[in-house]
Amino acid sequence: MGNGYFDLAGRVAIVTGCSSGLGVQMARALASQGCSIVAMARRQNLIDEVAESITKEYGVNAVGIPCDITDTDRVNAAVDEVVEKFGRIDILINNAGTGSGATPAEDVEDSQFEGEVAIDLTGSFKVARAVAKKAMIPAGYGRIINISSMYGLVGNNIAPAAAYHAAKGGVVNLTRALATEWGNKGITVNAICPGYFETPLTKETLDSEFFQQYARTMIPLNRYGREGELDTAAIFLSSPASTYVNGVILPVDGGYTAM
Repeated sequence: MGNGYFDLAGRVAIVTGCSSGLGVQMARALASQGCSIVAMARRQNLIDEVAESITKEYGVNAVGIPCDITDTDRVNAAVDEVVEKFGRIDILINNAGTGSGATPAEDVEDSQFEGEVAIDLTGSFKVARAVAKKAMIPAGYGRIINISSMYGLVGNNIAPAAAYHAAKGGVVNLTRALATEWGNKGITVNAICPGYFETPLTKETLDSEFFQQYARTMIPLNRYGREGELDTAAIFLSSPASTYVNGVILPVDGGYTAM
């Protein structure tokens, strides 16, 4: 097991949506345990910066490979590129996603609903399928971590987002389906459901007085998630020691979904 339960030296992880926010935080967390990182997102300049800073800080091999997860051909090509470069893919963190904003369900356009599902749900499936088929099933080993949301588990009465709830709820049950299908191939598939974390996407909303009051009422810890508070969940589920943890849906939400 190397240096302990969470040693990831010699492992290779793909992190999608790795140009900012939680994706970058989780990539850094894995790198801190010695893991090589492939940062994937659409914008090459951003993922190159992320990869460079990870290599500099942690001394691991990190590269940026651009990928639009809604484009099947691009997903397959990007995964081929990783296999070619590294010869293996041990970990996938399916983090790329979108939040199309708060719109009352009766006013949601088809394109908004379909766009949300195409990125959050179908895109996650496309990357998992490619990684499993091209790397993990042949190797008989893999750790897939899908990033859903606490809103994949519950509804909400403050910011209407039916499309987001539907897509993230789909990610939860996709996780269970893949866990049961691929478990006997040495691949574990689990999901993390983050609560409110401040990222470039959410900062403006979470900063409002109204939302802070809501958080104090609804989150048992009385606050939003802080930078780094998702890291341990990502490391735990990525660990080669977490062999028997499969199909788990892990909320990291300060207790929001416990109420």
